Amino acid sequence: MTVSKVDIARAAIRAGTFSGHTSGIARDHVQGNIVILPQSLASDFLRFCQRNPKPCPVLAVSEPGDPMLPKLGRDIDIRTDVPRYRVWRRGELIDESTDIRKLWRDDLVTFVIGCSFSFEQALLDAGLSLRHIDQNRNVAMYRTNIQTEPAGPFHGPMVVSMRPLRAADAIRAIQVTSRFPDVHGAPVHIGDPSLIGIKELSLPDYGDAVEVMRDELPLFWACGVTPQAAITQARPEFCITHAPGAMLITDLLNHQLAAF
Repeated sequence: MTVSKVDIARAAIRAGTFSGHTSGIARDHVQGNIVILPQSLASDFLRFCQRNPKPCPVLAVSEPGDPMLPKLGRDIDIRTDVPRYRVWRRGELIDESTDIRKLWRDDLVTFVIGCSFSFEQALLDAGLSLRHIDQNRNVAMYRTNIQTEPAGPFHGPMVVSMRPLRAADAIRAIQVTSRFPDVHGAPVHIGDPSLIGIKELSLPDYGDAVEVMRDELPLFWACGVTPQAAITQARPEFCITHAPGAMLITDLLNHQLAAF
């Protein structure tokens, strides 16, 4: 029996032997951001995602208390199959873990939100070079002054991911990523970061900084870490998310999400 790259990656994640960022891993496969909330907040959070589809495109929602996500993979167990989790109480980050089985409850609902790592393979296939992958780094992510549309207690700033490209490559990147609305689609901003409230590109709020060369433009895509900013505002009694860059790798293939 042939063992696929995604099977190898998921086995290492499940065993706890891999807990790093997943950019560039199993590149043909859809990856997802994770938010796990009590059922009492699930309806509000779903409305938040529906009102903010650029940063929060929903790929799947679980049944309450069910750790499986059959739409995304026949054996995915959300309690073990994310490289690194963040545990929040009342909006404060209290722990990071590689396994949340001991924290699981019958009222928890899992949301899987599209991730920009999924369109990166399309960019690479188009001949574009992505510096954070070349340097084996996590993508740089920033909180902005772009406000999300609130729903219930959930509100806050949009988070974006940044990739530097030369002007001609930037045009191609816009064309390519526009085909993938389920994983954030086209950039929300290009150029001067101060216009969206980013003071210093060398100091990302999440992930790793990469240099922007003199002949390059920074391109900013809406990012699935946005819910973590909303969680700090909503201050739910209990919540679990992925650690930024440490995504759920699904059985879906990236090309299946292409809109045209």
